[in-house]
Amino acid sequence: MATKVSTSKAPPPFSRYAQAMRVSAGADLLFVSGQVGVDVNGKLADSPQGQHVQAWHNVLAILGDQGLGPQHIVEMTVYITDPADVAMYREVRDKVMAGHEAASTLLIISGLANPDWVVEVAVIAEAPAS
Repeated sequence: MATKVSTSKAPPPFSRYAQAMRVSAGADLLFVSGQVGVDVNGKLADSPQGQHVQAWHNVLAILGDQGLGPQHIVEMTVYITDPADVAMYREVRDKVMAGHEAASTLLIISGLANPDWVVEVAVIAEAPAS
């Protein structure tokens, strides 16, 4: 099982995420490619918040298909295109993560592969040993 790592020798997190996560040797890891705010039918959510919610919904759908949930996420990398969305992103993320903290990187970028997309979420999850 992955464990949260923290040290007073580095700055504390700026919001709800872990400084680091330790994964046991031999762990079964799932690498989830970046998910955007498009539903299974190819429809883009009609608001930035809707896109954030949908992107996380897509991540959870992939995890769920493998018998995993947000508590199995050990690292997330998120790209957003509008700095004004940081607070909203954190709110959506915190709701999805339901108190679980993972290592996290948030980048504000000028654009994604489709100019209509405002967020992309990629995660690494650890499956419990079987």
